[in-house]
Amino acid sequence: MNRYILFFFLFCTCNIQAQNVANYDESKVPDYILPELLRCNDGTAVTTITQWENKRKPELMEYFYSQEYGRTPSENINVKYQILAQNPKALEGKATSKQIKFSFVENGKTVEAFLLLYIPNAAQGKVPVVIGYNFKGNHSTTTEEDILYSSAYKELKKNDRSTWTRGEQTNRWSYDRIIDRGYAVATMWYEDIYPDRPGFEERSIAALFSDYEANVDKPDKWQAIGAWAWGLSRIADYLETEEKIDSEKMAIMGHSRQGKATLWAGVQDEHFKVVISNNSGCGGAALAKRVYGENIAIITKAFPHWFCPAFSRYAGKEAELPFDQHQLIALIAPRSVYVASAVDDQWADPKGEFLSAYHAGPVYQLYGLKTLESDTLPAIDKPVVTPSVGYHIRTGGHDVKDYDWEKFLDFCDLNF
Repeated sequence: MNRYILFFFLFCTCNIQAQNVANYDESKVPDYILPELLRCNDGTAVTTITQWENKRKPELMEYFYSQEYGRTPSENINVKYQILAQNPKALEGKATSKQIKFSFVENGKTVEAFLLLYIPNAAQGKVPVVIGYNFKGNHSTTTEEDILYSSAYKELKKNDRSTWTRGEQTNRWSYDRIIDRGYAVATMWYEDIYPDRPGFEERSIAALFSDYEANVDKPDKWQAIGAWAWGLSRIADYLETEEKIDSEKMAIMGHSRQGKATLWAGVQDEHFKVVISNNSGCGGAALAKRVYGENIAIITKAFPHWFCPAFSRYAGKEAELPFDQHQLIALIAPRSVYVASAVDDQWADPKGEFLSAYHAGPVYQLYGLKTLESDTLPAIDKPVVTPSVGYHIRTGGHDVKDYDWEKFLDFCDLNF
């Protein structure tokens, strides 16, 4: 082999291998320049809310539609609701539980999803609600025996899901604390909306849309994160029909990959007055251009079904991104956003998550709202909070803890 060809081959191979190794050394974070929030693509400076909403915001939305999450369909999908069970003495009498089956019917196909809703019994009048996906089925979030397994769970568990048991993730769902604070809480198994594995889009809600084409990878194709975000909005649609829920006081909380979906749902849907991202990392709150922890090469190789195909173009080329995640957070303004990290979760780049929240500030300021004042990462377990933007980094690792819920609810109290 020609030595120059050999050198080129070795260079490319080493470069690909380097892209697939996470960096945990702050000194190796590349020098980067964040794309400006308040400057349009034609160079026009944004100085008014009207300019932001009518010109700059659509430009940024197009980046995320075309190059990261895919283009959300505008088509309405038929849905029917069926209350399967109701328990007025749930959680030892503190709450009323409802279990609702969503049947999405379109394009000759049906997808079923199951919502678990707890409403505090002690509350007078309408109550605010926190919405979030769970990872292992509604039955995994509580030890209550009457909580049903979803239809999809029953089928999929025959493969690699057989170890998922009732109450397995009660540590992530502080139901008693949430109810005691006067909040309703609604959760759904995220795989009811889109199974979290490549090659399962035929089983997802994506297959219900009239323009769906199996195994066709258009650059801006809408995949799992986009579908999960869409599903959160459908939960909000249902909750508007619940007489005890205050539809003007809806918050969404997402952890890890669902933190990514939660931010994207929060951008697109003004139902959500508070948007909470927990340990969402790459493709979520963390700045991609820092190339710290999980990066684009790693995430698009491991999870090719999450993002639109165009996002993988930036694997190892984060410097070429014409956008970054601080702009995603800014698109939620003037509604409120909270970003949470964990000190041992370096994979998710806590500093990059914080800096996204900080650098979203100019848009919140454009609306006359207070935002984070310093770009210095706050001390562990010492939240920095305004009513519009909040952040904490806590002790521990990649999880949702009681501490997180306390801070999330404190932030919701500020807003509601």
